[in-house]
Amino acid sequence: MAAFLAEIYSWISFVPNITFKNLLEIAIITVVVYEMLIWIKNTRAWILLKGILFILAFFLMAAVLELDTILWLLERISYIAVTAILVIFQPELRKALEQLGSRNVLVSLFSAEDTKKDEAFTEKTINELARACFEMGKVKTGALMVIERSTPLGEIERTGIEVDGIVTSQLLINIFEHNTPLHDGAVVIRGNRVTAATCYLPLSDNMAISKDLGTRHRAAVGVSETTDSVTLVVSEETGRVSVAVGGRLRRVSDADELKTLLSAMIRRETGNTGRFRIWKGRRRNERKAD
Repeated sequence: MAAFLAEIYSWISFVPNITFKNLLEIAIITVVVYEMLIWIKNTRAWILLKGILFILAFFLMAAVLELDTILWLLERISYIAVTAILVIFQPELRKALEQLGSRNVLVSLFSAEDTKKDEAFTEKTINELARACFEMGKVKTGALMVIERSTPLGEIERTGIEVDGIVTSQLLINIFEHNTPLHDGAVVIRGNRVTAATCYLPLSDNMAISKDLGTRHRAAVGVSETTDSVTLVVSEETGRVSVAVGGRLRRVSDADELKTLLSAMIRRETGNTGRFRIWKGRRRNERKAD
């Protein structure tokens, strides 16, 4: 019995003496790491981070396979990696510091920010988008609509005016009607809601884009190059409807083709919604073409 108790005591002796200070430190580190992960996920920093992770995986593979020349090159490059990361992430870091200085940190930590639930992109929304596009195409009303998928578009939303309205063809047609306050720029659509209007989009530098296409189409291609969004474009000159995805522009002939295209993309996007996601963080609804 004494030997058994001695054995138990020897195992217990390895358990560290956890104090209230240690628990407080663990809680603070947990909150900080969680907020950093959510910040990375809700900005384009997540896309850049995936690229860095790919480079690290390549470095690990080279180390395992003992590729000496590649390891030598990577070691030399790593000397300037920290400076390069600061330069690459400079816009995101600056905005994060601005947000940190402009809000009450304690209130933001303990308040319920998710007052609005993310709504699924439904067939009704697809029908409304198709109807709006071809109704505007008939009268040659220019339009630019960016549909958010997995890449957050918060930075683009902040360049426009908050709308937060349910997607309907009437709303979209009224937004893009000539000489209305919100017609100039793009609208951002998240789920079943128009979140913002008059938003500015990055222009594509692709020289292969036809010269017949204007700034509106170049902006649609530009945002599709930097995000996984789907962008709908209605030409003001011809009334043609196009879809920009993955840096490519595709013309759509009728509403049924557009519905089929959007339905296929949404099914592909929502096919993973039932799976476990590690980073299911809070969606912060932060906020010239042709």
